[in-house]
Amino acid sequence: MSSTEAAVAAPPVQGQDRPLAGIITRLAAMLSLAIMFAFVKLAGEQGVHVTESLFYRQLTAMPLICFLIWRSEAGWPAVRSDKHRLHLLRSFLGIFAMGLNFWAMTLLPLADATTISFTVPIFATLFAALILREKVGIRRWSAILIGFVGVLIVIQPGGSLIPAFGAAVALAGALVTASVTLVIRMLGRTETSIVTIFWFSVYTLPGLAVCAWIYGGGHDAKTWIYLLGVGIFGALGQLTITQSLRFAPVSTIMPMDYSALLWATIIGIMVFGQWPGLSIWLGAPVIIGSGLFIAWREHVRAAKATR
Repeated sequence: MSSTEAAVAAPPVQGQDRPLAGIITRLAAMLSLAIMFAFVKLAGEQGVHVTESLFYRQLTAMPLICFLIWRSEAGWPAVRSDKHRLHLLRSFLGIFAMGLNFWAMTLLPLADATTISFTVPIFATLFAALILREKVGIRRWSAILIGFVGVLIVIQPGGSLIPAFGAAVALAGALVTASVTLVIRMLGRTETSIVTIFWFSVYTLPGLAVCAWIYGGGHDAKTWIYLLGVGIFGALGQLTITQSLRFAPVSTIMPMDYSALLWATIIGIMVFGQWPGLSIWLGAPVIIGSGLFIAWREHVRAAKATR
């Protein structure tokens, strides 16, 4: 589950009065996810198929999800649902989006792929207007257009700084992830985030197990360490994302998600020797600014609706 999906799925939580704890936990979540993607990239360099990385990521997260359900006040009865068609759709789109995002990390430098992933709120707002017929004012439309300008700056169509195929995969991942947020928004009317995550794992693990059996194989110790890192830091990221939503509201902690670019840049330089190009330094602030403005407008709209 990505940070964007978690923010959309999260219902109001009582006790969200520890903003500093929420911010610190969210920063830790972004660091965990950045490390997970680094392990995905390292595993990919060892010839590990994307579906195998996905399998170990989901498999490792499952015990954590079960533990969180067991520790919750409602317990196991809370996972009952009458929205299994939506859960199936969310699972199909979700694993497709995660696969594209994992693949993009193997094709592009971490900072480049991370920057393109920041377009999810832009696409989600666009889809909400076109598909859900939500009212989008001139301010948010302007933010969407500015965000796409930032994308053009980053990928530079016709240029050679970023591989075109890798950029296309990353953009496709952002598009599908944005569609996932719409399904999660519909599920969020009746389902808690932990229930949505539980059924996502239940419905995706069997298919991923088959893919891992087909495409997987014997690995050396170093590769198994990489796959273990994918699972551990993926589960840790999921846990800290969920916990951050208990400490503080989405509007407080969402800006911390953009720290992922800082972590990706540092890891990219230290581990892979990849320095971000000029287009990233120019385009990333435009995309981030657009996403932050959209998040702020969503907060304003929600506050007005509450009043």
